[in-house]
Amino acid sequence: MKLILTHEVSNLGSPGDVVEVKDGYGRNYLLPRGFAIAWSKGAEKQIETIRKARKAREVRDLGHAQEIKNELEALNVRLSSRAGNSGRLFGAVTVADIATAVSKAGGPALDKRSIEIPTPIKTVGSHKVSVRLHPEVAASIGLTIVAA
Repeated sequence: MKLILTHEVSNLGSPGDVVEVKDGYGRNYLLPRGFAIAWSKGAEKQIETIRKARKAREVRDLGHAQEIKNELEALNVRLSSRAGNSGRLFGAVTVADIATAVSKAGGPALDKRSIEIPTPIKTVGSHKVSVRLHPEVAASIGLTIVAA
C-alpha cells in the first residue's frame, strides 16, 4: 500500500514522505490515526504543502536542535497528578501533560507528537522521557511525578 505521511512516524518517515507499507499496517494503524493519507495523483500535489508546514515547525538545523537538547536536559520538570495511597496514579500521564509541564518549567514549547514515552507512566516518582527534536537528536528529560 502506497501512502503519504502527514506526521512523523518512528522508523518509517517524516511528513511528506511517500512510503510503501503492508496493507494491514496502513489500513489499521496509519490511516485511522491520521498519520498518513492514501497516495494518488491528486494527493501527490499535497506533498509540497505538507513539506512547507513541516519546515515551519521543524527545528532549524542540527546546531539548533543541540541547543534545545541542552536546555531540555538541564530542566527539572515536576508534574502533579492525582494518586492513591499506594503511589499509583488515577489514569496515566499523557504526552500533552508532559508538554505543558515542560513549558511551565521554563522550557521551549514542544510538539506533543515529538515526545516518546517507552511505557505508560502510572506511578509517582522519577521517570525518563525522550523527545525527538531532529532525526539525529533526541533529548532525555527527567520527569518527577508527585501526588496532588
